[in-house]
Amino acid sequence: MKFVRAITLALMTSSAAAALAPCALAADAGASVADARAERTLKQLTLDERFDLIRGYMPFLLPPAEQPKGVIFGAGYVKGAPRLGVPPLIESDASLGVANMASVMRRDDVATALPSGAAMAATWDPALVERAGAMIGAEARAKGFNVLLAGGVNLVREPRNGRNFEYLGEDPLLAGTLGGHAIRGVQSARIISTIKHFALNAQETGRMVLSANLDEAALRESDLLAFEIGVEIGQPGAVMCAYNQVNGVYACENSFLLNDVLRRDWGYKGFVMSDWGAVHSPSIRAGLDQQSGTQASDKPYFGAMLRAELAAGRVTEADIDQAARRILRTIYASGVADHPVKMGLPIDYAAHGEVAQAVAEAGIVLLKNDGGLLPIAASAKRILVVGAHADVGVVSGGGSSQVNPVGGAALALSPPGEPVWRKKLYAPSSPLLALREVLPQAAIAYDDGSDPQRAAAAARDADLVVVFAEQFTTEGKDVPDLNLPDNQDALITAVAAANPRTAVVLETGGPVLMPWLDKVGAVLEAWYPGQRGGQAIARILTGAANPSGRLAITFPATIEQTPNPKLPGADIAVGKSELDLYDLPDDRKHFPVGYPEGADVGYRWYDRTRARPLFAFGHGLSYTHFAYRDLAVSGGTGLRVAFQVANVGARAGTETAQVYARVNGVKRLVGWSRVDLKPGETRQVSVTADPRLLAAFDVKRRSWHVAAGVYTVEVSAAADRPILAGKARLAERRIRP
Repeated sequence: MKFVRAITLALMTSSAAAALAPCALAADAGASVADARAERTLKQLTLDERFDLIRGYMPFLLPPAEQPKGVIFGAGYVKGAPRLGVPPLIESDASLGVANMASVMRRDDVATALPSGAAMAATWDPALVERAGAMIGAEARAKGFNVLLAGGVNLVREPRNGRNFEYLGEDPLLAGTLGGHAIRGVQSARIISTIKHFALNAQETGRMVLSANLDEAALRESDLLAFEIGVEIGQPGAVMCAYNQVNGVYACENSFLLNDVLRRDWGYKGFVMSDWGAVHSPSIRAGLDQQSGTQASDKPYFGAMLRAELAAGRVTEADIDQAARRILRTIYASGVADHPVKMGLPIDYAAHGEVAQAVAEAGIVLLKNDGGLLPIAASAKRILVVGAHADVGVVSGGGSSQVNPVGGAALALSPPGEPVWRKKLYAPSSPLLALREVLPQAAIAYDDGSDPQRAAAAARDADLVVVFAEQFTTEGKDVPDLNLPDNQDALITAVAAANPRTAVVLETGGPVLMPWLDKVGAVLEAWYPGQRGGQAIARILTGAANPSGRLAITFPATIEQTPNPKLPGADIAVGKSELDLYDLPDDRKHFPVGYPEGADVGYRWYDRTRARPLFAFGHGLSYTHFAYRDLAVSGGTGLRVAFQVANVGARAGTETAQVYARVNGVKRLVGWSRVDLKPGETRQVSVTADPRLLAAFDVKRRSWHVAAGVYTVEVSAAADRPILAGKARLAERRIRP
């Protein structure tokens, strides 16, 4: 594919249960002003200027004479109309920090590296995620960007997906809520955020050519619901359509998705941009407004080809106007036009590092803690740290979201055969050094883990062993299985056999299998923990911070438990990049992907099949203990749940109380509350369920249908740990999208 070749060569509330009434985007007085301004400007634009708005470029791949002057180079550039005060759109990859694509080769532009999306999802904290979004929005503005390609809310359907680390888990309410708050944070800096990748973009293997196939009702009740909620909360200025086909039609020319669902049903008034290289025709009538990164495509679809369609009468000027109008409206509604960005403004990286650390600490999940092995006891005087380059830093995921961290990468490795934009980078935040700082009384040694027997011999004399294990995942490539790579399972097994007082810290992009689980005392999932990941891990290990993360992704016990035990397309392109796939003959490279789980993604599938995962959605332990009591459930036209949560332990801690309802026999998350409690403190929690979470989507009547009947409600500490149960009778109800 041209994009890959070019790059390779060149390179807020405590409760999230409030009902979300379906609404049109930005239906307020400010939106009306933006509409009027867009219309006035549109009338003054020449046809060439309108074409300038509906296509973008990768500026660093333009010939030198055509490269824009006085702007920072990032992932994309759209010319604007300077004579009318319409600024250019200066775009950067974004979700985990300002990932300036132009610096991939140079590595001379740093930014605060947030923890991964999987870590942010594990916080279950909309307010903190919005704060993180505001931080990267502020950095983007200070650097000179006014568009962030943020807002990834694709549901985790395929656990081997190389891009799962960017996303916000497997549940539509959780992913949509957190994604919406992240977008709202970004746009508080008066810049534009996208929501992406619309839709059903669930794996990297064959992402450019596969057809993700799912019936409309199931799609509406799962992946599309996550986007719908994200749009309602975040009101993103742009939607980025995905690479893949959906039910046989490419997402960026899928009129059902872009015109029927997004605009007709949801009332969305922003614009739709393509992903880079996701355009396959001059598909402006299908709902695409802007072709991004024109050099990433094989043909000038929104350039010469669209002009030819216009000349032939198959496209009208009204079609061009409609796309340009939507782009202008977003430019005015976002504040981009009235608050132009400037390059090189000062950034308080120290303060922003604190935000990254707060997210990391809130997202680290304590999966296991037998016998209270953690927090590290004062009696542990000899500690051995093993593996995963913990002596220098913490790993990040690869691809377009990867951030060059403040301080520069502590280590940059180039996996064999991988392009430069998939480097394996480590943020300069060493867990080893952080532990030595907070435990000055202990003698802390380090072994790199390259020789399991040597590490095991060193472990025998230690009071405690902390093994760091990593799984590097990257955009453009799925992992072949869920085992830890590079013989790390054998390393952990050998060390634990030598010393059962072993804790494992995982730095992974998603779920992994743990054949050694019953041999170790404790397991922490730290994900890709970002700019200050080492400090965050050390604070959790030592008890300076109480672990409060909860899984937003189910960890299967075996790959056979998952809906697709064999990775779709694996026989064609397992572990290969999209570049490899494009070199295959046409009759081999296209393939369908089916989803046996339908709407029942993740924990719903495990509930439906009665399979017992390794660790369930919502699971996470604490150094204190919580109790639940006094459940009250009421129904009628809506479901309302109230109960009390008490901290019955000796430490302050945070509990994430989860509320599930059974719909057609399968449980669905309908709300949660993240509650900070002092020892002995009790808090009242109330949840009101969004009716769409209790409904089936009626395709014929194009509405949500809540069936009359009795619904079971569970208040839980995890999807598989119900603590309180009740029932409510609900009246029949229909809701239009």
